[in-house]
Amino acid sequence: MTDQETAANRGASARAVGDFLQRRREQISQRWADETLFRTVFTVSRDEAVEAAGALVEALAVVAASGRIEDLRAPGFAGVAEQLARMAASRSRAGAAPAQIADEVAALRPSVTELLTADLSGADGEATGSHVVTLTALLGTLRLFVMETVLSAGEEIIERQRLQLLEVATPVIKLWSGIVAVPLIGTLDSARSQVVMESLLEAVVTQQARFAILDITGVPTVDSLVAQHLMKTVAAARLMGAECIVSGIRPAIAQTIVHLGIDLGSVVTRGSLADALAYALHQQGTVIVDRAAGGGDPR
Repeated sequence: MTDQETAANRGASARAVGDFLQRRREQISQRWADETLFRTVFTVSRDEAVEAAGALVEALAVVAASGRIEDLRAPGFAGVAEQLARMAASRSRAGAAPAQIADEVAALRPSVTELLTADLSGADGEATGSHVVTLTALLGTLRLFVMETVLSAGEEIIERQRLQLLEVATPVIKLWSGIVAVPLIGTLDSARSQVVMESLLEAVVTQQARFAILDITGVPTVDSLVAQHLMKTVAAARLMGAECIVSGIRPAIAQTIVHLGIDLGSVVTRGSLADALAYALHQQGTVIVDRAAGGGDPR
């Protein structure tokens, strides 16, 4: 048999499987609705499970009719991609691991294969075997498509949680009227620096702040990259009309900055957050009196 004949036979088998799926759509939907993949997602109404299963059978029929049974990008899958993503996300939230979800998809095969075999009871064995192989390949592609969807959804969730953690880890605090501060703790990378800048600029606008304090007391090390991020944030704050103060410059960090040749000459720096706040208050005309020392000089 030539390659052309083999391809023609595969195409004919795929179309036959597509016709079978269309013809037996309701029966397959009823069976799949009782399988774990659908039963555990659509817990309120079995009719919803049947409807969702029917949409999936319809999509598989379209894929089979196109002859692209091993193509994850076959147009037929596009119609159920969102539905499968929601189902996969639901199973993931319920604690199902990707391997378990893959097994649940694989569990759909026996019931539909049984129907196909019964439907072809009068056909010759070679044709029956060819159609079963085609159906198995199609469901294998479905399994891969679901797994890709699961992994993609998992990556999106992880990225969303990462951004949420960044936002939580970089709070903007209003210290005084016209003065806001961002206490930085941990490593300052590019992604976090962007969140810091956006949060700080938003606070400058909403609080109508004249001074913005970046406190790096909790930043373990300052290298050229961290310094670059700080300078960009300072420049952005200035463009918004706020003076930026960098506080928390410890001796070790000061030595590192000098050693690296980083020029912070244009940036107001203070050793502690308290000193930075006192500077900002003084610049606004507010006098700070140290009562414990009995003095009256502004800081």
